[in-house]
Amino acid sequence: MSTPSLLDAVRVVRQNEREASDQYAEAARMITNPGGKALFEELAKFEQFLFEQLSALEVSLEETGQYINFEGKEFPIPATFEIKAAQEPNLKSVMKIISEAMNLEKEAEQEYAELAIKAEDPLGYEMFRKLSADENIHWRILFDAYWTLTNLGTWKWSKPK
Repeated sequence: MSTPSLLDAVRVVRQNEREASDQYAEAARMITNPGGKALFEELAKFEQFLFEQLSALEVSLEETGQYINFEGKEFPIPATFEIKAAQEPNLKSVMKIISEAMNLEKEAEQEYAELAIKAEDPLGYEMFRKLSADENIHWRILFDAYWTLTNLGTWKWSKPK
């Protein structure tokens, strides 16, 4: 992958992270259940963090052609979080929000995996691999929430192993 194509890809995924952050913040405003609201607020913060990291990467690639050292960020998971979904008056809408979020996370995971494969620099490979893994964790957390809401009627999720 040439540097201009790499920069174009970084710009696209950076913008995707900005949009995901905005969508998750909007979802947090729409969800009335405290557990669901907290989940989407954390997702919004995480995607904003990724946007900032990708912005720094873009600048570094433009100015020096070098990747940045990407440390990543832990996604905070409550020790025990189980709140009855009966507190969520618009369960159908919430399920749609979660489903759409799962699709966003799966797409981002695949985009980062493809960028990792194309990265010629070891730091770039490692950064995109970590980003792909983070998106997979988010998908699994959302899947957990979707499954427990559907089958148990509760907001519940945990950190995937």
